[in-house]
Amino acid sequence: MALTETLPNPSQEYRASAWGTLTELQRTQLLRWNDTCADFPQVGTHELFERQVDRNPEAIAVVFGKRQLSYRELNEQANRVAHHLRRRGVRPDVLVGVCLERSPEMVVALLAVWKAGGAYVPLDPAYPKERLSFMVEDAQPLLILTEEKCLPLLSISGDKVLCLDTDWPMLGQEMGDNPAPTAEPSNLAYVMYTSGSTGKPKGAMIIHRGLVNYLWWAIRTYPVESGFSAPVHTSISFDLTVTSLYTTLLGGGTVELVPEDVGAQNLLATLLRADKHGLVKITPAHLELLGTQVDADQAAGMARAFVIGGENLVAETLRLWRDHAPSIRLFNEYGPTETVVGCCVHEVQPGDARSGSVSIGRPIANTQLYVLDENMHPVAPGMMGELFIGGAGVGLGYLNRPELTNERFLPDRFSGVSGARLYKSGDLARYRSDGSLEYLGRADDQVKIRGYRIELGEVEAALAAGPGVQTCAVLAREDEPGNKQLVAYVVSREDEVPEKDELRAFLKASLPEYMVPAQFVFLDALPLTPNGKIDRKALPAPSNAGAGAGGPPRTETEKMIAAIWRELLRVDDIGIEDDFFDLGGQSITAVGLVARLAEAFDVKIELAALFERTTIAGLSEAIDMLVLTNYRAPAKASSVAREEFEL
Repeated sequence: MALTETLPNPSQEYRASAWGTLTELQRTQLLRWNDTCADFPQVGTHELFERQVDRNPEAIAVVFGKRQLSYRELNEQANRVAHHLRRRGVRPDVLVGVCLERSPEMVVALLAVWKAGGAYVPLDPAYPKERLSFMVEDAQPLLILTEEKCLPLLSISGDKVLCLDTDWPMLGQEMGDNPAPTAEPSNLAYVMYTSGSTGKPKGAMIIHRGLVNYLWWAIRTYPVESGFSAPVHTSISFDLTVTSLYTTLLGGGTVELVPEDVGAQNLLATLLRADKHGLVKITPAHLELLGTQVDADQAAGMARAFVIGGENLVAETLRLWRDHAPSIRLFNEYGPTETVVGCCVHEVQPGDARSGSVSIGRPIANTQLYVLDENMHPVAPGMMGELFIGGAGVGLGYLNRPELTNERFLPDRFSGVSGARLYKSGDLARYRSDGSLEYLGRADDQVKIRGYRIELGEVEAALAAGPGVQTCAVLAREDEPGNKQLVAYVVSREDEVPEKDELRAFLKASLPEYMVPAQFVFLDALPLTPNGKIDRKALPAPSNAGAGAGGPPRTETEKMIAAIWRELLRVDDIGIEDDFFDLGGQSITAVGLVARLAEAFDVKIELAALFERTTIAGLSEAIDMLVLTNYRAPAKASSVAREEFEL
């Protein structure tokens, strides 16, 4: 097996007809921007990890709370599981499910699948059982690596399940040496399910060659060397984790596993510690959330670099870090799951614009990016078109979806490489005159909220099966800046009118939390265009009426909290038992709420308290207790608290 491979230079051969009306100068310019050829190892991803083990076996590889594993310990544990997997029939291109909460065992399992020669399918334990069942039925993994507490989530026979906790006495007897590699660069590394426009999630198939190309580029671009840690705070079902986890392990750093939480509070606590953080992979929503909770003097020491990806990044989100933490390098990384996490990157420079969308930059190593018109011809710089991605990172397509694969993975007419394909991203973009790319939105109904990719068609398909639903539509709206959310529009059947809570509970049984609409609007009929299609532009903004659960506010504290909710959420008729998040509140909104409450009542309120007390009644009780505990009666505090204080 060759140690390195140089992909053919796209300028060596191309079909002239593919270039449409571009001038010779424009062709040359585009070819130069896509001249990204570079050597990279032709091995499996885990083999690069094993090289790092040989270099520094006693360095700390993984930390989780008080637990830690050295590179040697992590490697040996993964080897023991891998030897068992091989005896159970795992070989190249055989799928193995991994359903584990964030823990050292999760990292062991992922590496073990690769070492055995197979490819893993991440199964997030936070997903509804119905969604996990579909993924298992679709992928048909030979085995699933899990733990005992996750067993109730899995609809699979017991002989196909391996629990890394209860089965470890048996697994620990296996050999600890590296299994001989069997997977080739062209074999599958993982199958990651994403939201599907047809109503069901689809599995994107990624091979080792593409993954290694990305990681080899990343460890030479991002600060991940020994002595620095990187927090892993997202699910392995979210490809953002690929960067923070594997780039760190291949670069010799320490992976710091952050416990599951809401509102990014554990991530914030991790970054505020005095540890030496190198790479932090994060979404724009995460970054905005952090920016509202740290002081200017805290920002500077958080990390050496933020790698920001998952959705469009606007320069306003970077203001705190550019002004008060100039030593932190800021990278805007773009790329869909189908082309291995990132295929394009821009490092923010001091002279960059301070408002508007941040450039997504230039293609990474061995990657070509084309902005094409409806005839698949490149458009001139400055003109908008759809972004197509070529090169080493392009995946094999979608598991068990040949028609969808043929629709999105098309022959590459520009590279001159036999069998090469372009991925049709669905993103609109344009080349700037300097060769950098500007993201301009979507050409279809796919949206991104807090970094999660959501096909509105999948949400609509799930909602259409709900009780009492005659027809429906789902939109992503941002009626308040920074508060982007899904809104469902429902026309009920005459004989059965559903409640919002009933529909929300129905959707939560099959969709991940991030795909459940925050607002439900009931209409007599959906507006239509002259040709009979749903007129999405005519769908009204949510009327934002609360359920009035528990009755209206009673005390001064409850009335003041309700007033703040009405302003933040634009919701009327709020009851003291209405849930903040059911009314459309999100993590960013929650941060604003905590700040407003602290100002109104002159008490310090932790964001975590809001996630524990999500109603006006619960918050009121907590605030009254804080007022009493602090031995002061703020002028704006509740009459109940003032009376008790005076007593």
